[in-house]
Amino acid sequence: MLGLPPSWADEYLHVTMSFCAFLVITLVSFIAWLKLRRANSRLVPDSRGSLANIFEVLVESIMRMMTDAMGPSARRHLPLIGTLFVYILTCNLFGTVPGFTPPTDNINTNLACALVVFVYYNVSGVWTQGIRSYLKHMGGPIIWLAPLMFSVEVISHLVRPVSLSIRLFGNIAGDHIVLGIFSYLTPILVPIAFEALAIFVAFIQAFVFTLLSVIYISLATASEEN
Repeated sequence: MLGLPPSWADEYLHVTMSFCAFLVITLVSFIAWLKLRRANSRLVPDSRGSLANIFEVLVESIMRMMTDAMGPSARRHLPLIGTLFVYILTCNLFGTVPGFTPPTDNINTNLACALVVFVYYNVSGVWTQGIRSYLKHMGGPIIWLAPLMFSVEVISHLVRPVSLSIRLFGNIAGDHIVLGIFSYLTPILVPIAFEALAIFVAFIQAFVFTLLSVIYISLATASEEN
């Protein structure tokens, strides 16, 4: 007798968790915006660690990292990069909450984010350089090696979203499994250390994904800035 098919919630749990992450980000952002508007904290900074201050520090840190890698053009790419970092970090942190599953331990969630980056940096490269210059840049400076270099570049570009997806998936899935095992075996005290490690990994993996995205965009638009 055939078993019953899995429910939608089980089969598409990563979609449900991704939607929860979206709701959390939207709610927290709205609360921070309200606090920023009411306190006018841009003119009179709040000495306490409010949500508005946290968001300002986060945006400034991301912007500083992007400027170091991309130069003055970094600001135009901030909406995508900032959104990616906050979204992936929130998804990763779900793994530290008992009863929740991080959406990023599913390859489909990560591949969706990686494909957005893939499309974005290629479109940015074509937009800033023109399609002819962009394709010529992929062929390299030596004409007789252009077909080989172009093939290598195409393969390299196609591998990038796969690499981004698998790296994030492997680290988050592994960390979530380890945390779950030790929480089950030793539910007192010991999980605290692994909880702290899981939070650290969540930040690091969100940063790595974001940094690689910045590098890809910078490489695609390098000719215009140089």
